[in-house]
Amino acid sequence: MTLTTAPSPLDPARLRRVFGAFPSGVTALAAVVDGRPVGIAASSFTSVSLTPALVSVCVAHTSTTWPLLSGAPRLGVSVLAAGHEEACRRLASRDAGDRFAGLDWRETEDGAVLLDGASAWLDCSVEQQVRAGDHDIVVLRVHDLDADHAVSPLVFHASGFHRLAPRTPVAEAGR
Repeated sequence: MTLTTAPSPLDPARLRRVFGAFPSGVTALAAVVDGRPVGIAASSFTSVSLTPALVSVCVAHTSTTWPLLSGAPRLGVSVLAAGHEEACRRLASRDAGDRFAGLDWRETEDGAVLLDGASAWLDCSVEQQVRAGDHDIVVLRVHDLDADHAVSPLVFHASGFHRLAPRTPVAEAGR
């Protein structure tokens, strides 16, 4: 008879280091709540479905901001641009100060907040939340969106911010 033991839990620092090997964009999720902009940063953004139009983000159970945002009728998702490093740090901060001080943003008719200069934006509502470990997977229904491919996105990799290298024109790449 062979006895099996439960696998030991993986070290969180090691998990973070390995997960950080996958580069991702960074988004801001924001809405006007009680007359003021409220938002968080999320690097777990991904597309889910074309029909219906759905995207998702993952939000930590320890977030004190998500409970405020989750009840908003609409959420703005801004794909942060290469120049939004400071905005990302502020939105990711646990400091309860004004995370939007000095940021340029606009509000949609339904209260979604979108950051100016983002490389893309989506106007969404919460479709579903699924509990998964120490996070919730939040599925968002997309109501409107746009992108500016001339604006380079902010990239998060190995616990730091990076920028994409400029594209090499096809004619030069073959030389």
